[in-house]
Amino acid sequence: MSYDKPLPKPEPWSEPFWDGTQEERLLFQVCEDCDASVFYPKRYCPECGGEDFEWEEADGTGTVYTFSTIYKYPPSAFKDDTPYTPAIIELDEGLRMMSVVTNDPEEVECDAAVEVTFDHVTDEFTLPKFELVDA
Repeated sequence: MSYDKPLPKPEPWSEPFWDGTQEERLLFQVCEDCDASVFYPKRYCPECGGEDFEWEEADGTGTVYTFSTIYKYPPSAFKDDTPYTPAIIELDEGLRMMSVVTNDPEEVECDAAVEVTFDHVTDEFTLPKFELVDA
């Protein structure tokens, strides 16, 4: 499978997240010391500095918190993808994550309901992306 765009560089503490995406599961960390939900995966809890996490699975649903549509002059690896819509998604669990909304950019708006999809871009990586619900 050929993929010519940048790929994540997992650290030991983010590998469970990427393993989860391979299984089409959207995971996030929960600090065992203070019960804070954490995303993007981190080595230390941003709330208490703890190092012990458990992993929970998100429902994969949420809303578009904010977005921007790229029509021109994207980074060179993404030039064939224009227009595309990077967005901050607020998951129903209260966490926010950056991703891409795969629908027609003209359909995307703030507070629109979305659900996760999984793009198997290589044998090693699956990227979580989102699509509008009821589009």
